Amino acid sequence: MKASLAGRYATALFELARDRSEIDTVEASLSRVRAALDQAPDLNAMIESPAVSREDATRTMGKIADELKLDALSKNFLGVLAKAGRLTQLGAAIRVFDALVAAHKGEARATVTSARALTDAQAKTLETKLSQRAGRTVSLDTKVDPSLLGGVRIQLGSELIDASVETKLNSLAAKMAGTAQ
Repeated sequence: MKASLAGRYATALFELARDRSEIDTVEASLSRVRAALDQAPDLNAMIESPAVSREDATRTMGKIADELKLDALSKNFLGVLAKAGRLTQLGAAIRVFDALVAAHKGEARATVTSARALTDAQAKTLETKLSQRAGRTVSLDTKVDPSLLGGVRIQLGSELIDASVETKLNSLAAKMAGTAQ
């Protein structure tokens, strides 16, 4: 994870934040960036577009950082990615940074994808069960993917727990296709 391009950027950011005692501040800023990425298709299109010059990307990311009220270190991080033409690594770098912060705090992060948004009670129960399984505190990043139809898909470190209806139906279809031949 750290050896990837996104991992190298995230590790550098994490080490700077740790050295400056700004881990929580940067984590909060990156959370706002993640939310903006999730809610703004135009932002994702700009990040992915090779037609956007590095100068325009740098200027745009500076404006976004100001709009989101990011701390100076996070704003600089976005600028470095933009100037280097590496904005496509932003989402992955945020995920790696989150994992580094969780490890630093003795926690684990799990990404939970469900067909519908989890209730607070469901999220709390899932956090408790995953914490017991992992032997340390687990915090959740939740996503909604209606294509799952029902159930959940959980990524906890390198472990994938897939209890989605989509996967169960695909598995059943594969078994039925195998017996029909």
